[in-house]
Amino acid sequence: MAKKITKALIPAAGFGTRFLPQTKAMPKEMLPIVDKPVIQYVVEEIVASGIDNIIVVTGATKRAIEDHFDEPSEDLVQTLKNGHKSEALEQIRRISDMANFIYIRQKGPYGNGSPVLAGESVIEDEPFAVIWGDEFILADPPRLKQMIDVYEKYGGMVISGVKIENREDLSRYGIADLDKVDGNVYRIKKIVEKPDPQNAPSDIATHGAYILPPEIFGALRSLEVGEGEELWLVDAINLLMDEGVPLHTVVVSNGKYYDTGNKLEYLKTVVDLARQHPEIGEEFKRYLKELVDSSKS
Repeated sequence: MAKKITKALIPAAGFGTRFLPQTKAMPKEMLPIVDKPVIQYVVEEIVASGIDNIIVVTGATKRAIEDHFDEPSEDLVQTLKNGHKSEALEQIRRISDMANFIYIRQKGPYGNGSPVLAGESVIEDEPFAVIWGDEFILADPPRLKQMIDVYEKYGGMVISGVKIENREDLSRYGIADLDKVDGNVYRIKKIVEKPDPQNAPSDIATHGAYILPPEIFGALRSLEVGEGEELWLVDAINLLMDEGVPLHTVVVSNGKYYDTGNKLEYLKTVVDLARQHPEIGEEFKRYLKELVDSSKS
C-alpha cells in the first residue's frame, strides 16, 4: 500500500525577472489576483486536498510570503476591530490557520531541482507533493486530490497533465509521450521538453504539480548540472524512470489552468477571476462591456 501523502513543497525562490521592476523587492508569488496573492490559491489547493504540512522554499526578497501566512499584527487586528470589520478580520485569521508552514532558504545551483532537494531534511523518507508557487489550477475536486487518488492506485510518481488547446503553444511546455491507462490517466514513457509543435508526441503538457518518492533526493544529488548550469527536476525523474519507477499523469478534469508566470497570462488571470468575484464581478463585467462598446464607436 502506498504511503499517505502528508507534506507538500512549494518552490518559491525564483527572481521573477519577467515582472521586473515589480518583483525587485516583492515575490512574484505575491502578485495579487484581485485581492489574493497567487501563492494563496496554491496553498488553498493543497489544504483542500487533505495536506496541512507545507514547506515553502524561498530566497532573498521573499519575506513577504512568510508575513502573509503569519498571524496578523496586533495593530491590524485592532484597526479592523475599531472599524467593525469582523468579516475581514476573520478572513485574515483563517490564512495563518490554514496549514503548518515551514520555510527553507534555497541553496545550491539554479534550476527547478534545487528547491526540491532543499526540502529533504524536512520531508525525510516520505513521498510528497510539489506545486509551483506562481501558477495554479482551479478544479473540482482539486488537482492535487485527483493526483493523490492516482498515486494511491498506481504508486510511483505522478505529474499533473493539462491538455493544450492551441498546438503552437506546445513549444512552451514539457510534452508527454504516453500510453492511456484508464480514463484521464496515462503512463508516461518520456517527456519532451519544449518540442517543435509539429513533432510533439501529444497535446498533453506535464507540469505544475508532482507527487514524488523520497528516492528523488538521491537522484537529484547524483546529477551534474545541465543546460544553463541548472539542476533540472525532469532529469532526476527520468533517472528514476530508468530504474523502473512508474510515472503517470492525470489530465486534470473539471478544472482551468491559470498561468501567472508571464505578464499577458497574468493579466488574463486577473480579468477572468475579477469577472467571477462576488463583490465586484458584475460591475467589472459592465466596465469591460463599456470598453468593448466604446472601441467600436
